[in-house]
Amino acid sequence: MDLTTLIPMFGGTLWTVFFFIIALSVVIAIHEYGHFIVGKKSGIFPEVFSLGFGPVLWSRVDRDGTKWQIAAIPFGGYVKFRGDANASGGVDGEVVEALDDAERRQTMQGAPLWARTATVAAGPIFNFVLSAILFTAIFMYRGVTADPLVISELKPVPFTQELQEGDQILAIEGQDLPSAEDGVAYSAFMADLPLQPVLDYTVLRDGREMVVQGPYFQAPIAGSIQPRSAAMDAGLRAGDVITALNGEPVFAFTQLPEVIEASEGAPADLTVWRDGETLNLTLSPRRVDEPQAEGGFKTVYRIGVGSGLLFVPDTVTPGFFEAVWGSVNQVWRVISSSLSGLYHIVTGQISTCNLSGPVGIAQASGDMASQGILPFIGFIAMISTAIGLLNLFPIPALDGGHLMFYAYEALRGEPPSDGVLNVMMSVGIVIVLGFMAFGLTNDIALCRP
Repeated sequence: MDLTTLIPMFGGTLWTVFFFIIALSVVIAIHEYGHFIVGKKSGIFPEVFSLGFGPVLWSRVDRDGTKWQIAAIPFGGYVKFRGDANASGGVDGEVVEALDDAERRQTMQGAPLWARTATVAAGPIFNFVLSAILFTAIFMYRGVTADPLVISELKPVPFTQELQEGDQILAIEGQDLPSAEDGVAYSAFMADLPLQPVLDYTVLRDGREMVVQGPYFQAPIAGSIQPRSAAMDAGLRAGDVITALNGEPVFAFTQLPEVIEASEGAPADLTVWRDGETLNLTLSPRRVDEPQAEGGFKTVYRIGVGSGLLFVPDTVTPGFFEAVWGSVNQVWRVISSSLSGLYHIVTGQISTCNLSGPVGIAQASGDMASQGILPFIGFIAMISTAIGLLNLFPIPALDGGHLMFYAYEALRGEPPSDGVLNVMMSVGIVIVLGFMAFGLTNDIALCRP
């Protein structure tokens, strides 16, 4: 399904808000369900499971007595356990004191430490599990490039093209094509390709080996468009072919970064070929803090376009455990890059503009949805990881803050006093609101790294 078919049904802002609500609702529902199901299995009674806040639009009570509801303000959700004063989990002292021992055991306050710890930790853990499931589904659906490399579908390009669907590529310019899984050999192969608009391809076609001509292997095709990027704002689409940059012909994707980086943000004129039509677009490259393989970040200028191949290769479905392992690694990459980015922001090594608020996240959700269902699902997986990680920060009012208090209780044999808890929770709320306000300020000011 191509979500871009829904664009005419929505205005720009409504489109953004609609898909932001979908993404946020899925992530919040899974997070709160983690609290709900683990709390229930641990003997803590969930009285209310709510998606959204404010006036209740729909509700029903299940056979166990839990009220399930959808509220009018869709930006969040909560689970209210027995003995909680409100959605944020404050203690209703009068209610708790009126309960007998068995009923008090069903509250967060009366449950043993292990049950409370498991219930609180379950929210972020369920977010990570959701991300892993979604990434696994994407890997299984997309598959991995088959070896040997066979052309499944040719992409339309305005260049010399003698390749055909079904061709098995054996070599390019006399160099044997290595397996894409051999990253070192593949990188060396790409580096050694002559930078010229037409290359000789040795292919196996209908059982015969032959040499045909085709465009540069890594043609200037927009494989993907990053959300909230200069390319996205200028209207560039995945599949577009960039044929000229600032009036100079372009035939290889590798020609773009050098010119863009040297521009230092000056407007760039692109000539784009799209479905047989030539378009002229102007955009201004933006400073981007990119994570490096060896650690840290590098500030560069980018337009937000990912490279694509000349064709769609044959794929094979990876094994289930291979896909799961790949998804776990992907979740870890999101976590590690997020922590590294936050550290470099705090230490002043990269711009604070890398922190986005709800408006920026909403815009990103709309941008990803406009590129199709798989990019949007991948975006949900990334947001789920980010929210799980954020909730583990040791800040009072977040799950990590509660876990910090439980760790104190485990070490001291008693929880912090009510006075200390109240002060710490107030400080935590101020910190969280401060972060939200800072991110929102960046969004409103159109802050760019």
